[in-house]
Amino acid sequence: MEPVVHVVDDDHSFRTAVGRLIATCGFRVALYESGEMFLSQPPAPGPGCILLDLQMPGLRGVELQNRLAETAPLLPVIYLSGQGDIHATVLAIKAGAEDFLEKPASAEALKEAIERALLQYEKRRLDDARARGFEDLVASLTPRESEVFGLMVRGQRNKQIAYAISTSERTVKAHRHCVMEKLKAHSLAEAVSIAERIGLLGPH
Repeated sequence: MEPVVHVVDDDHSFRTAVGRLIATCGFRVALYESGEMFLSQPPAPGPGCILLDLQMPGLRGVELQNRLAETAPLLPVIYLSGQGDIHATVLAIKAGAEDFLEKPASAEALKEAIERALLQYEKRRLDDARARGFEDLVASLTPRESEVFGLMVRGQRNKQIAYAISTSERTVKAHRHCVMEKLKAHSLAEAVSIAERIGLLGPH
């Protein structure tokens, strides 16, 4: 599927001009006059990135970026603004912005930033697919195995797990063996990594 660069900018003339410039670099372009318009017409899943103005009437750039986790979580954000300030820039970077360019950006700078963002998109897509695969493996555990998995990845020893779920250490060892086989994990470290990737132990 061909990547799409989504341009969100309230300045009509600039939006049109930068859209044409990006098209000449060989990318497909979709234009939006506001953050609200982007959210009302969320793009279909697929490769791409978002070129976003920082300061816009209504939904500001960083506010839109914070809402992308629901509508387009895999699309990296590149800021393109002539009104950036330190506070806004810091907020954008903390929110995970891929790049920050000042208007007017050259065609070369835009192309390089877009290419970096598309590489980042592919990385996110692969990470997301891997996480979904892990979720399927964890979903194959029985309720008791899930209990054991949750406790073992939190560092609980077999004796502690046995006490927590009111069973014997021997039974815990058997469940633990099944967990490792179903998750295709070769070590406790791998099991912990899976738990982190599916959010069981917080963000990785």
